[in-house]
Amino acid sequence: MFRRSRQVTFSSYGSRRSRWALPRWLVLLLGGAVIGAGGVIAVQERYLPPRLSASASAQLRSAYGQADLDRQRLQAELGETNQRLDKTRSEKAGLADALVASRASAERLRDDLSAVVAGLPPDPRGGSVEVRAGQFTAKGAVLNYSVVLARESRKPLPGILQFVVAGESGRGAQSTVALAPISLSGGSQEVVRGSLPLPEGFRPRQATVQVLDRVAGKALGMRVLLVK
Repeated sequence: MFRRSRQVTFSSYGSRRSRWALPRWLVLLLGGAVIGAGGVIAVQERYLPPRLSASASAQLRSAYGQADLDRQRLQAELGETNQRLDKTRSEKAGLADALVASRASAERLRDDLSAVVAGLPPDPRGGSVEVRAGQFTAKGAVLNYSVVLARESRKPLPGILQFVVAGESGRGAQSTVALAPISLSGGSQEVVRGSLPLPEGFRPRQATVQVLDRVAGKALGMRVLLVK
């Protein structure tokens, strides 16, 4: 009825192996980390730019520093250029104001001249261009002149002013000298001033003022005035 019980043996090695076995979740975690790191490295090597060496990184930092210095220099130059531009604009505005004032002054002078010319006696000889007044003075071998011309039309009429001076030569003989012609602008009123050389020893007495349309051309006006 009763059987002998069998002896049960335990292996110490088997129990030691089961004591140091890694958990399954840890194995999966480590494997996933290894696979992820490998994937990152593969992506970096295949798709991303190559990593720089230490010398290349140093050169890149140096180039960046130089570029930053250049940027600062250019920014400073831009600031100076803007300042000069603002100054130029201010000076231009000042010149524009001065030009407006000058034009207004010139307009007032023209009005004053018109009023003065209108008050002068008319040219007794008439003509399309009237010699309203004139003054001649001789100093040495130079004839100084000031002649006022007027015409009704305001359209430009360029012409020539010719002086024919009568007097005595250095030997005492009566003589007539035609001086160099003077170009005219042909405005409605014009005051012509200047000086012309005379022959050496010549003593002028009177000057004939001739207004011509061109040199040796048609006479537009004439008047004889004394030389002081």
